[in-house]
Amino acid sequence: MNRLVVISGANGFVGRNVGMFLSKNGFQTISLVRKGKTVTFGKTITSETLSENSLVSKIRGSDALLHFIGKGMQTVNSDYTVNVGLAKNAVALCKKAKIKKIIYISGLGVDKHTTLGYFISKYKAEQEIILSGLDYTIFRASYVIGRDDPLSKNLKQQLEKGQMIIPGSGNYVFQPIFIDDVSRVITMALEEKKFSRKIIDLVGPQVVSYNTFVKKFLHGNKIRVKKIDFERAYHDALHNRGPFGIDDLGIMIGSYVGNHKKLASLAQMKFTRYDTVLKARGLS
Repeated sequence: MNRLVVISGANGFVGRNVGMFLSKNGFQTISLVRKGKTVTFGKTITSETLSENSLVSKIRGSDALLHFIGKGMQTVNSDYTVNVGLAKNAVALCKKAKIKKIIYISGLGVDKHTTLGYFISKYKAEQEIILSGLDYTIFRASYVIGRDDPLSKNLKQQLEKGQMIIPGSGNYVFQPIFIDDVSRVITMALEEKKFSRKIIDLVGPQVVSYNTFVKKFLHGNKIRVKKIDFERAYHDALHNRGPFGIDDLGIMIGSYVGNHKKLASLAQMKFTRYDTVLKARGLS
């Protein structure tokens, strides 16, 4: 009998791709999505908060909950505390439905010393899961790349406008990981005990500067690349102008790098280089 996995945020970039991968590799899936959203795999159930009592009977006894739903931008109507509340609801749902395993996507750079609002909410969400008594795997992810990933979509939009903006020097670095590799690792975390009760950096094999990534993304396209100082970029973000948000800038300048060797040793697989993804997938 196929294993049954519940996915919150299944219509997002990571949830959609992981869900399709699992469906093709012997898993049954139940997607929890907001009203009006759909996916092309498995069963779908509408949920706004993960707290509806009607959910319990529909997912009871599933093997795991993949908790991918979350808020990446604050507004006056909804701030990052939503991320903590959703984690609490996810834990409560697991307990009511007798689901013993939860897998959570957090962020690379999250720790107890962070002062970034987004990361603070992710850290508190992690703590809800760690202290829940459930079996868990928490992945602290760098930028996840693949066709239509959020970073590539942002860069595409800039490309269409005829100008690529780089805040500051562009020398800050990150460690992108390919979505297919993410899907494989999450599948392992569902099946193998060595992933139990661990917090793991979900990062690719290469550290790359933003300047270099943008250059490779452009594939030689002749487009104006404009560097603006961080003060200007921050001002634009405060006024909801430009391609970057406040926390986008904080994460970029943080130059967060993770432990890929530990991930590779645990997963025992070969990971895809970011430049291979850019070339093969034609993200731009």
